[in-house]
Amino acid sequence: MRYTLRQLEVFVAVAQHESVSRAARALALSQSATSTALAELERQFDCRLLDRLGKRLKLNALGFQLLPKAVALLDRAEEVEELLRGQQGIGTLDVGATLTIGNYLATLLISDFMQRHPGSRVRLSVRNTRTIIDSVRQHELDLGLIEGQCEEEDVITQPWVEDELAVFCSPRHPLATAGPVELDRLLREAWIMREQGSGTRLTLEQAARHRRGRFNILLELEHTEGIKRAVESGLGIGCISKLALRDAFRRGSLVPIATPDLDLSRQFTFIWHRHKYLATGMREFLKLCRQMTEGIRRSDQIDLPQVT
Repeated sequence: MRYTLRQLEVFVAVAQHESVSRAARALALSQSATSTALAELERQFDCRLLDRLGKRLKLNALGFQLLPKAVALLDRAEEVEELLRGQQGIGTLDVGATLTIGNYLATLLISDFMQRHPGSRVRLSVRNTRTIIDSVRQHELDLGLIEGQCEEEDVITQPWVEDELAVFCSPRHPLATAGPVELDRLLREAWIMREQGSGTRLTLEQAARHRRGRFNILLELEHTEGIKRAVESGLGIGCISKLALRDAFRRGSLVPIATPDLDLSRQFTFIWHRHKYLATGMREFLKLCRQMTEGIRRSDQIDLPQVT
């Protein structure tokens, strides 16, 4: 075999970071050693895998073909190494979750996973839907748990559990006791909205796409808890998952607004790269996710610890 796993590891890191220096830092190698490993791989096979565009290194056609195969081979090599070392657990898992899933489900899942598989390592990245999809496409994440749509050819999607958004307001807001509210009136209200690229924002905008009016967005926030606090203070109305609102509705600090004009249902979804090797850890984590929602029709029906 003319190549080494270290050379493939360097190639994958450079491809993901689009920089030799950033790849070197990620691998805890010197920049010289990183550059040499990549150059040696290309020299051995008389090929180019990346093209330099300004200060960035971008995969060329051959590099795109090699990347998923190199990632899969490194995943399998890690399993072999852990087996030979007699290490407990089932390897390292990089999971990305969108905010609703990350804040309310993923941490519980990871805790359960670690208890079942001591010695395993899980890294969780909580970002919006667009960022998680891009990270899966770039092989930076093993698995994504998203609450928006994904139509990328390189990404496999599998439905997990249904979710539903709710429009809500402060109990002191005029809409709190208004009964069902038509979309035209909702569009005139001040909105505390998720940022562009979030699955929540996309679901709401698609639900209202049959009307020409636009939302009156007062404030954009990246975090659901920030939106809840802003709405509680009376700044405007919001729309997030019922899963994130369950305790606030129970306490009465926030109240739902009936919106018969809007279909706010959506799907939580698993995503991974089409060429991803499903290592044992990934298969076990998916199994655990499905066990959590077994017999559950919608996310806000999942049995979670109450927040007082």
